[in-house]
Amino acid sequence: MSHISKPLIFTITLFIFFLCNSVSLTCSSSLSLHFPLTSLRLTPTTTNSSSFKTSLISRRNPSPSSSSPPYTFRSNVKYSMALVLSLPIGTPSQSQELVLDTGSQLSWIQCHPKKIKKPPTTSFDPSLSSSFSDLPCSHPLCKPRIPDFTLPTSCDSNRLCHYSYFYADGTFAEGNLVKEKFTFSNSQITPPLILGCAKESADEKGILGMNLGRLSFISQAKISKFSYCIPTRSDRPGLASTGSFYLGNNPNSRGFKYVSLLTFPQSQRMPNLDPLAYTVPLLGIRIGQKRLNIPASAFRPDAGGSGQTMVDSGSEFTHLVDVAYDKVKEEIVRLVGSRLKKGYVYGSTADMCFNGNIGRLIGDLAFEFGRGVEILVEKQRLLVDVGRGVHCVGIGRSSMLGAASNIIGNVHQQNLWVEFDVTNRRVGFSKAECSRSSP
Repeated sequence: MSHISKPLIFTITLFIFFLCNSVSLTCSSSLSLHFPLTSLRLTPTTTNSSSFKTSLISRRNPSPSSSSPPYTFRSNVKYSMALVLSLPIGTPSQSQELVLDTGSQLSWIQCHPKKIKKPPTTSFDPSLSSSFSDLPCSHPLCKPRIPDFTLPTSCDSNRLCHYSYFYADGTFAEGNLVKEKFTFSNSQITPPLILGCAKESADEKGILGMNLGRLSFISQAKISKFSYCIPTRSDRPGLASTGSFYLGNNPNSRGFKYVSLLTFPQSQRMPNLDPLAYTVPLLGIRIGQKRLNIPASAFRPDAGGSGQTMVDSGSEFTHLVDVAYDKVKEEIVRLVGSRLKKGYVYGSTADMCFNGNIGRLIGDLAFEFGRGVEILVEKQRLLVDVGRGVHCVGIGRSSMLGAASNIIGNVHQQNLWVEFDVTNRRVGFSKAECSRSSP
């Protein structure tokens, strides 16, 4: 899998305007939980179940409350690329490794049959859970009145609801749709949520779908807000780094600066628009002290829906539409053109690459949202080591990815609190030392 083309990101948006059911956003914060979070490459060699340690700490107040959660759940995880956390699913709970993805809807877990040669190390065993149930073919989700092209379903030979989920980078997962609970503690258990139970998939981790879709984890569990703090990546192999993830209130939120999400009524939804994404009003891009001459229209949806700007934890690299990408590349070539690796393209989308890390010559890069709100990518984190001494600016062309959107990936969210306040339709940012954010 390419490490630039979005690893397990937003699903193919073709026909997304057929999604006719509105998102359930009347949420409470009765579930307010904390998970240390990390980035992890989605490769079999990085999975080491012995490295995952979890603990459940009881507070004095045993009763659930929207303002004072009775429990905090913590998990130590590894750090590399994709954002991975370990969650307790089923009754009794089984720990499942899931990629946190704000760009997709359906959550799914690994349910590979035990008879296969090498099932994932954290594969879920439905037979051990008393709360597990399959979705029959008669369920409305399996036979929708209007086909949902974002989640193709069919009836299998056992009269169970089968799904196939494909992602923009070509990866996939397929299996049966099921219902299962997230068992955080004896007093905090979600109702049965609709999940995918993958029998075949391209990766060893499952997905925690966190976008605004009706089937996402936050919509089904009625989560009012969630936030994460992504630690910086280490160039030293085997060195773990841990950040944080919250469901519900975040004790660090006093310093957050917010931007309102752009909303799109049903009548405005267009073929190239993803109405379920966290779309933010990006105004411009600055390199050093220079604000690039990029038209504001490059960051807003046009008549066909192209050009929206979304915050996506599931995408590693940032991607920009051509008009914005060209201006960024033009400025970087002006600054360090003689050092550019001409003809070199990483992951089919990024061609701003160099021998060695020369971020200091380029300076800081900022995504500007107005009113003093910005995502500042400091020069030491601007370039990504892609191997063999080559470093690339962590930005690719959206058109080469097959997308018509600007995507702010997790590589540009390092050392930053990012809060998705679903109830108030806004996203908050705050600079942080994320490797130190876990209690």
